[in-house]
Amino acid sequence: MKQLYPDLWQTQAEHPFGPGSATHAYLLTRSSGNLLFYSCGHAGEYPEISRLGGAVRQYLSHRDEAGPALRRIKESLGSLLCCHALEAEAVRKFCPVDLTFEHRECHLGDIEVIPTPGHTDGSTCFLCTSRDGKLRYLFTGDTLFPDGDSWGTYVSPSHRRTLAESLESLRALEPDVVLSSASSGRPFQEMGPEEWQAIVDRAINSLSD
Repeated sequence: MKQLYPDLWQTQAEHPFGPGSATHAYLLTRSSGNLLFYSCGHAGEYPEISRLGGAVRQYLSHRDEAGPALRRIKESLGSLLCCHALEAEAVRKFCPVDLTFEHRECHLGDIEVIPTPGHTDGSTCFLCTSRDGKLRYLFTGDTLFPDGDSWGTYVSPSHRRTLAESLESLRALEPDVVLSSASSGRPFQEMGPEEWQAIVDRAINSLSD
């Protein structure tokens, strides 16, 4: 585990899609119970997560994060597995799902769940505020991810308009740190509002090319 901020930790890189890209999971530590975003296949990380207080919930951004590790995480940490209702069928092939959501809503008082269909039907982003209230973390899954020196999307032609509408809903969020689940560049980046809006605008424009 690598500590990124006082309350946020990153797991070791994994390469399920080949050496050109990497995936990470992130542990957000909170006095009311830690949260794990995305999935981690490194079993050696589970004792470290336990040492940091475990995780009461694991949030998946979409079905591509489903795999055998989900059951191992649940058995090791006892966390509740959470995902969008449209992703649940694919996730349940590997592990029971404890909580599903369908709409934009707030969980546990300050975790904003933001469905962003496009990459998959139930792709979801999560917006959280740091423990000290100084940073806003946005977990984008694969809806928008670092791609080399820029940012990219992955979507079928028939879902481009849907993804563009989802990106438009993210444009006004003003995150301080953006963390994707997979990337072929820096997996997380700090940025200001203008930079974020420019990234989103370029991504939307690319979908109309």
